[in-house]
Amino acid sequence: MVEANGIELTEHEAELYDRQIRLWGLESQKRLRAARILIAGVNGLGAEIAKNIILSGVKEVTLLDDQVVKEVDFCSQFLVPQSALGTNRAEASLSRAQQLNPMVELKADTEKLAKKSDDYFKGFDVVCILGATTEQLLRIDGVCREAGVKFFAADLWGMFGFSFADLQEHNFAEDVVKHKIISKPHEKTKTELVTSTVKRTLKYPPYQAVLDFDFKAKSYARKLKRSGPALPLLRVLQTFRDNEKRDPLHSEREGDLQKLLKIRDELAADLVPDSALVHVFAQISPAAAIVGGAVAHEVIKTVSQKEAPHHNVFLFDPESCCGFIETIGADA
Repeated sequence: MVEANGIELTEHEAELYDRQIRLWGLESQKRLRAARILIAGVNGLGAEIAKNIILSGVKEVTLLDDQVVKEVDFCSQFLVPQSALGTNRAEASLSRAQQLNPMVELKADTEKLAKKSDDYFKGFDVVCILGATTEQLLRIDGVCREAGVKFFAADLWGMFGFSFADLQEHNFAEDVVKHKIISKPHEKTKTELVTSTVKRTLKYPPYQAVLDFDFKAKSYARKLKRSGPALPLLRVLQTFRDNEKRDPLHSEREGDLQKLLKIRDELAADLVPDSALVHVFAQISPAAAIVGGAVAHEVIKTVSQKEAPHHNVFLFDPESCCGFIETIGADA
């Protein structure tokens, strides 16, 4: 995990990050200041994640993306200017991203994710992958587990979003608030709130756990009815990407919708309604802000080792406009 390695904040840094230091402490901020983060996939969701991580004051953020800026990016990707149409998306995002926090080192990498060697990912403290195929997610997560690098997978289709965290064995400090009796004997009971810091550990399974999860199991039926079809919908959308090597396109809406319905019928018949597949084309800005904020918050908690991270899947349901946590493949 990230260590401060003797890093001391300058006077300017202490002033800039004063509110954060008050929130999660000086040592946590030092860990952030030493962290190197990879964000692979600088779409609208990636831009939101990058924004929040850069503002937190990490050491370095690398934006990896081989895609060029398209018209559809302007729906949610606020880091690329209109003049950047047709240029590389990572490089086009650098200028505005740097303005968010000049003290963070930013890099753009234009190579394809699939061409990156295993050793490439070992140079980071946290790896966050967006828009990847299942094959790549499994490969990269395996590399990160071997190297002790924290791994996140996140995606957004229209208004539906998710994130998965593989933090392996994660140690963190959590503030616990309890009532302490301060009254004397035979007096009316008086209490005060006392905060103590407790060290805890959580164990996380690999990404394979998401693939192995049986959302058709009878034991999950009641929860599925209560929380909605988010997990089977995720499986349908990821399968579409694996098959087509892309996400559903608005320009191919009718044809792609039929492909989605066919996959749904094969994988999750009666679990995912037709209405859930109508709004999965392009990334919608408000949803990108919500999911991106949640993912970035988890990365910050992970690096700072302050408070319990999500354990281990976050899902944002557009029907209810609510996010919720599922614990998959691990003991709660």
